[in-house]
Amino acid sequence: MSMFFVLFVTCMVSAQDIPLDFSIGEKYNDRYKYSNLLTISNDGKGGTFLVRSYYTGVILKPKGYMIEHYDANMQLINEYNYKLKNANLVDGYVANGQIYLIFLDYDYDALAYEYSVHRSPLSDMNFTKETLLTVASKEVNNPLDKNYYNRNFSSGFTTSVLFNDKKNAFVISTHFKKGKTNKHFIYLFNSGLQKVVEHDFSDEVEEKNYAFENVAFSKDLQEAYIIGKAYFKKKRFLANERKFQYELIKVSRSGAQTQTFDGPGKFSEALIPIVNGNELLCVGFYANRKDNRYNGLAYFNIDPNTLELNTKKYSPFSEQFMMDKFGREEDKDIKDLVFKNVNVSNDGSIHFNAEEYFITSSVQANSSGGRLKVTRYHHNDIVSAKLSADGDMLWARNINKAEVTQGDGAYASYCSYTKDDNTYFFISTAAENPQLLPGDRLLFKQGLSRNRNVFVIKLDAQGHISYKKLIDDKEARLPLMVSKPLFNVHNNEVVFYAKRGSKKQLVRVLIQ
Repeated sequence: MSMFFVLFVTCMVSAQDIPLDFSIGEKYNDRYKYSNLLTISNDGKGGTFLVRSYYTGVILKPKGYMIEHYDANMQLINEYNYKLKNANLVDGYVANGQIYLIFLDYDYDALAYEYSVHRSPLSDMNFTKETLLTVASKEVNNPLDKNYYNRNFSSGFTTSVLFNDKKNAFVISTHFKKGKTNKHFIYLFNSGLQKVVEHDFSDEVEEKNYAFENVAFSKDLQEAYIIGKAYFKKKRFLANERKFQYELIKVSRSGAQTQTFDGPGKFSEALIPIVNGNELLCVGFYANRKDNRYNGLAYFNIDPNTLELNTKKYSPFSEQFMMDKFGREEDKDIKDLVFKNVNVSNDGSIHFNAEEYFITSSVQANSSGGRLKVTRYHHNDIVSAKLSADGDMLWARNINKAEVTQGDGAYASYCSYTKDDNTYFFISTAAENPQLLPGDRLLFKQGLSRNRNVFVIKLDAQGHISYKKLIDDKEARLPLMVSKPLFNVHNNEVVFYAKRGSKKQLVRVLIQ
């Protein structure tokens, strides 16, 4: 893994009143040097379950999954090597005293894609397999590939799986297209794998292709509210029109409903649905033009039964916000924002965070004189915003950073946690001390150490920013996977997995 990291933080004050503490678990040996963390879950008793895919061989190939179980004191209770060659794990979760692993694989005998679930009791790793869905299709490249900006809808099979944060339900979308055959189905499952809804969405895809991005569920888990991009297929476009629009799709046993948001000169961007009590909200960003430039915050209050719009509000970014982000340059744009998380406070105010994320590719010469395609994943600026319960923008802040990685993205990006109207951002970097720049900005320069410090940046209820170094690289010798945390909201704890080579451990942060 190679990574470059630069972090600017605007309007920063010194570390003060950041009530965090941390503890580091015992360091353990691990037999698999090369692996990727796929999912991390709470075991319901304060402990932690995590699943990694591991790779072995002269030419690294996936050979199986390592399942680790830690107790509430971060002690390793058990680890289980689930040997599954050429199996593709989509996601996993813990519920009902069991661990569930969802796979998407191609059955060469049946010439079909198969969604299956492998489940086991937590107390005894004894997996059984059951099939959720099968879709007849030729094998295609990356059927589950999620590209936010250039989704491929060519002939064949495309699919997506969407969970909510609680992972108490999930949606599977399957779209098969070949010749005159064009079938799109949406399925809603609860965490016990009961199929709550099966809806034939095929009529809608006659005119539009859908790329689903986010989902929320009703309190009884009988209805799913899905946000997605709808790409027009046959419409003629004017120069100032865009080829897609964001839509809200509600699916239930009684059928499906859709709602759009865009009006003249207002194009929705990066929306996310929220079920808050009896309210259904969609929040995100909007653009004044058809491209990926973002001009402000969007808020929609929607009737959860009819999907009629009760309230629509647009709040432009202030000049100060743009100055914080770009300094005096006037030709810069905000674009490529992807939601990370959203939180609704007790007073109904909404705090959400997004990240500028995009992918680039290039061709480089390798050591043998050949040409190699290199894909880079960019995790850039953080945009944090707060709306009132009525949808008015209270403030928006930008945290300028630039990260790029060719390998495991778990070490890059960030995570955030909100408590008592304060939001804490956790970022891992080899930087040691920030450098003060003109305009009340700070620069974290890339350090030379292989070890990495963990910094926490705090945004309070008024949007004021402070920071401190939380964990020194001499305290935690292993780098933390900051973008794949486990949140224990009942105890206000964040658990991170730390690993390098053959060593691993857990780190817990307590938010007091």
